[in-house]
Amino acid sequence: MPLTAVKVHGFADAPDDWTKEALRELEANQDNGRVGQQLVSETPLVRVWMINLEPGERLPFHRHVLNYFWTALLPGRARSRYGDGSVRLYEYERGETLHLHFPGGSSMAHDLTNIGDTPIAFVTVEFLDSPNRPLGL
Repeated sequence: MPLTAVKVHGFADAPDDWTKEALRELEANQDNGRVGQQLVSETPLVRVWMINLEPGERLPFHRHVLNYFWTALLPGRARSRYGDGSVRLYEYERGETLHLHFPGGSSMAHDLTNIGDTPIAFVTVEFLDSPNRPLGL
């Protein structure tokens, strides 16, 4: 079964998701290149990150500028708020993988919250030879 994403709403109609605190955090993290909780490996070609979130736990806002892929290590449910104001809910299956590409000058900012009853975990691999320069960690 493929990744399920449902667009819930955006800035104007999501006051519970877009608190003033959340908007401040998004603004403060425009250059946050920490796309995972733990950087487990880095070579001249790739960065490998781990994400492990318990129910209710959250990965703060960060920005993707490098081509990358993630693989779900555990099944589960999550919510992401995006820099464009959208909020999406996801259901992941173990082994599910998604590749994302960012042409020069493009990027994506978001957070990730575990909204399920079980832990979720991902490995994320960023490609350092992408069209954009890596952000600071």
